[in-house]
Amino acid sequence: MTAELNEAVAGAQAGDEEAFRFLYRSLQPALLRYLTALVGADAEDVASEAWLQISRDLPSFTGGEFRAWVVTIARNRAMDHLRRQRRRPSVPVPLQALNDLAADVDTADRAGEAIATESALALIRTLPPAEAEAVMLRAVIGLDAETAGRVLGRRAGAVRTAAHRGLRRLAALLERSAAPDDARDAVAPRPRTDRQVPHAPEAEPAEG
Repeated sequence: MTAELNEAVAGAQAGDEEAFRFLYRSLQPALLRYLTALVGADAEDVASEAWLQISRDLPSFTGGEFRAWVVTIARNRAMDHLRRQRRRPSVPVPLQALNDLAADVDTADRAGEAIATESALALIRTLPPAEAEAVMLRAVIGLDAETAGRVLGRRAGAVRTAAHRGLRRLAALLERSAAPDDARDAVAPRPRTDRQVPHAPEAEPAEG
């Protein structure tokens, strides 16, 4: 995929519109999910602003990780948007997925497919911002820790730690949210179906 992206970048820089469309089709879905975690329902508007800048600045791209360059532009547009709106990031999506992410292996790698679903994005709003972005950049955009660190201005080790903590926090949240239902099923009294409705005592017959 990296070779294809690099070839498409070179083509797009040379004015090949089909190459630029390939870049857009390849990167837009993950970019939109990332922006949804940052700005919620305004993600498409911010993505449009980002792609306008990407198309304008593409001739100045001189190499390196193209996805990181694109994400950096999109993130800057998202931060500008949030400053304008003066509100915190939100993700109005139902809570679902990421059921088994607490393993000791590289959780970010295993979580990629689960986090890529729209429903799983709701979990991102439960995280501290640093953990949320680390999870999104690693599991959704697919950047390695070092590249994600350059986007965020942080050390690679810090990004790995934030992503791992974030995913474990999400897994714990799901476990806690599931526990009350199980507990209620175990202890909730079953409704009685044989309950007799008491009758009023019959009146004594009147003495003649």
